[in-house]
Amino acid sequence: MKLFLSSLLVSTLYASQVFAQSAEDLGRTYTPMGGEKAGNAAETIPAWNGGLSRQAGEVDANGRMTNPYAHQHPLFTITASNYKEHEANLSPGQVALFQRYPESFRMPVYATERSAAIPENVEAAIKRNVSQARLSDSGYGLAAFEEAVPFPFPDQGVQIILNHVSRYRGGSIERHFIQVTPQANGAFTPVQFVDQMATRESLTDYDPASPGRMLYFLKQQVKAPARLAGTALLAHEPMDVSQNPRQAWVYAAGQRRVRLAPQVAYDGPGTAADGLRTADNYDLYNGAPDRYDWKIIGKKELYIPYNSYGVQSADLAYQDIVKPGHLNPEHTRYELHRVWHVEATLRDGMRHIYARRVFFIDEDTWQVAVVDHYDGRDGLWRVGEGHAVQYYHVQVPWYAVETLYDLVSGRYIALGLNNQESRSHRFGVQLHSADFTPNALRQAGVR
Repeated sequence: MKLFLSSLLVSTLYASQVFAQSAEDLGRTYTPMGGEKAGNAAETIPAWNGGLSRQAGEVDANGRMTNPYAHQHPLFTITASNYKEHEANLSPGQVALFQRYPESFRMPVYATERSAAIPENVEAAIKRNVSQARLSDSGYGLAAFEEAVPFPFPDQGVQIILNHVSRYRGGSIERHFIQVTPQANGAFTPVQFVDQMATRESLTDYDPASPGRMLYFLKQQVKAPARLAGTALLAHEPMDVSQNPRQAWVYAAGQRRVRLAPQVAYDGPGTAADGLRTADNYDLYNGAPDRYDWKIIGKKELYIPYNSYGVQSADLAYQDIVKPGHLNPEHTRYELHRVWHVEATLRDGMRHIYARRVFFIDEDTWQVAVVDHYDGRDGLWRVGEGHAVQYYHVQVPWYAVETLYDLVSGRYIALGLNNQESRSHRFGVQLHSADFTPNALRQAGVR
């Protein structure tokens, strides 16, 4: 335990090193996605041994998984009274949460389980990306890229954030979830969403001979409450924003018409978010990276939300999870993992409400695990956390819920909860390009 409590930072030589690894190293020295396969010297992070199998637990007819780690108990809990003992393995934003909510915020720390796994065909695509994927001429987009991680051995910060943006999420998916924006006293009204998302490769009419320039397509519908029901959003996400900017449309139920929505990007307001997130806060980061300079600081070991099956439990109501100030720590789980430490600084002449963002990105999944947001005076403003889960039956790493805590207002937003919804995620949904047209958006938005 003493050794565990004194976990050391991983070398930061990655910040300047140009990697010379080859595709053959994936699955050998490195995981199929490019993480270090070996554990750490302190033995507090184990070696990756393939991740969770497809048979790791039971999955019911509605897509709800059992928790393969339900038998485990926390090794210890980090609180406001002892966080300084663990500060080397916390982000500044996480430290700020202990200071902001000293009586209630805590982090139950469990044994590290390297659960991430992806299908073999996706592993093969990543291997091919090693030799063929590259940044576009703009330096902020993708070229010659196949589905999933384009840069398993990155040497630029922008490559790491593009790994997150393009990571494997099952190809085509439909998910039912809620978003909440609690008041300081914890009161909230759930906003019910249905998302359909598809990569270009997963569309039923995809033609490899003419792949096009799109990365993925998203159609989002608001189902409740009544005052918002019928609102719908459509986005076409390009591979290279410099040549083909994101196209977005919204259907406003009150106006009964579809209109272009250029504000659905960068720091435009998030849908039904009560001003608590920007458009590019969705998925902890999405969209064009061209307003920032991206720098690799290095790698480090950090306590991050992981294997968060507890917050997905169908035995819980939303009131059990959503509490004043932050999620109920009775149901969260943190583990020690290696993360990429990347800093995004607003470029000269560019505008964004976040002048600086500091990302901590899980090496095994390329998902943003924690991100600290700074305002124009370089004051720490918002702290994002992605409570990761492995959808083991389809081999998809993703989030159970993503949170964004506003340290100034004392409020937060939580997106992705589905405990009380009729079903969980549906992977492998048959979707056609015609499902992602403005006309399809109009039909989806009718109350």
